[in-house]
Amino acid sequence: MTDDEILEKLRAAVAPKAVATDADALAPWLTDWRGRVTGSAIALVSPKSREEVQAVVRIAGEQGVAIVPQGGNTGMVAGGVPRPEDRAILLSLRKMDAIRAVDPGDNSLTAEAGVILSRVHEAAAEHGRRFPLSLGAKDSATIGGLIATNAGGTQVLRFGPMRALTLGIEAVLPDGSLFEGLSTLRKDNRGYDLRQLLAGAEGTLGVVTAASLKLVPAAPYREVAWLGLDSAPDALSALRALEASLGDAVESFELVPDAALALVLQHIADTRAPLEKACRWNVLVELRAASDPGGLRARFETALADLLEAGTIADAAIAESEAQAEALWKLRETIAEAERIDGVAAKHDVSVPVSAMPGFVERATEAVERKFAGARVVAFGHLGDGNVHFNVRAPAGSDDQAWFADTGESVNRFVHDLVHETGGSLSAEHGIGQLKIDEFERLADPARLAALRAIKQALDPHNIMNPGKLIPLAKPAEKP
Repeated sequence: MTDDEILEKLRAAVAPKAVATDADALAPWLTDWRGRVTGSAIALVSPKSREEVQAVVRIAGEQGVAIVPQGGNTGMVAGGVPRPEDRAILLSLRKMDAIRAVDPGDNSLTAEAGVILSRVHEAAAEHGRRFPLSLGAKDSATIGGLIATNAGGTQVLRFGPMRALTLGIEAVLPDGSLFEGLSTLRKDNRGYDLRQLLAGAEGTLGVVTAASLKLVPAAPYREVAWLGLDSAPDALSALRALEASLGDAVESFELVPDAALALVLQHIADTRAPLEKACRWNVLVELRAASDPGGLRARFETALADLLEAGTIADAAIAESEAQAEALWKLRETIAEAERIDGVAAKHDVSVPVSAMPGFVERATEAVERKFAGARVVAFGHLGDGNVHFNVRAPAGSDDQAWFADTGESVNRFVHDLVHETGGSLSAEHGIGQLKIDEFERLADPARLAALRAIKQALDPHNIMNPGKLIPLAKPAEKP
């Protein structure tokens, strides 16, 4: 069929207004959040129900047209935008934004794929519960996108990533069939776990249309503090000491170098340094508790005093109000925005064993800045789960676009090699998308790649679901 004939079928399957072809309407959704990749699409289709999603997927399958599912388009690896060479339908789930059910007795909530994360937080709170995953893009990131990338965020230390918080998934598979897997069963041994398979699949195996999410009791008691330290290894010592004295009340433990804080203070309005004297390293720590019989604040103050006396930390400031707590979190959550304002950076969302993270951050920073003269590393992240956002900026005063065009690929390979040597992963929470697919193929275990390709071939034999993302397709064998 021609594109016009496909558009006619799409308009009959959904609603005419749900099929956008105007270039201005499509433009914001065809370029990734970082502005690195701009693709093309026949149309932007916005279904309102799972049945409409099924109809669109069937049309795409019949015509051999690619489908690129998209949520809030907040991804970091261009996984939610088509490739320039694709003949694709951009499938927006943003109009599927109903919270279908909240069951406090079951500690579960069922939300459609287009619901933004902050709405899930609000709905859970209305029932005295909490959905314990948060990130800076909570007002735009959607549940479908968070599941597709197995997003992490700042509470992984205690609650795990999106996979661990997803009880069930409803999804349209590449043949147009509906996987009705929204059951909230905590135990279910009926073979392969399709819920876990679809989570983290980046839309390459199907379109997530809804999910059942795990809730936890509300934790109204909250303490937030900013710590100053002399070294990254001291941060790990502080984490283990706080866990020993405060248990699982420690929910977030974010490692921030002085360079990252300086960027935020320079570029983000209404921010100020939390400590009188700058420290080489900083930690943002948050405690949460459902009850406060032992005085969470008093225990926290005692634990920090012990760390100060031992010389593990150099300084500390505890938030005295919710406003101060949010101001401290703003310093952490706007690092990516401050970097983007400052200029282009080679961003690496990587993970290493938790015990290796402090040493890796310091060793890799020194190695990169030594190999690439003038390069400036900003390495920050979630110390409790070993996730490092290892970003490399161009030399000061240089043409950053030209520098990265010439050097960026070499920087990426060098950083990923350091991660690989440390027993880590080149993708911790942002996925593979388009931007990491070649490096994934270069470094991945052949058995892993073979299994991923076999699964993709079995479920999506015509490769219509988000092609060119996550799965490096096998190259044709050379003729003898």
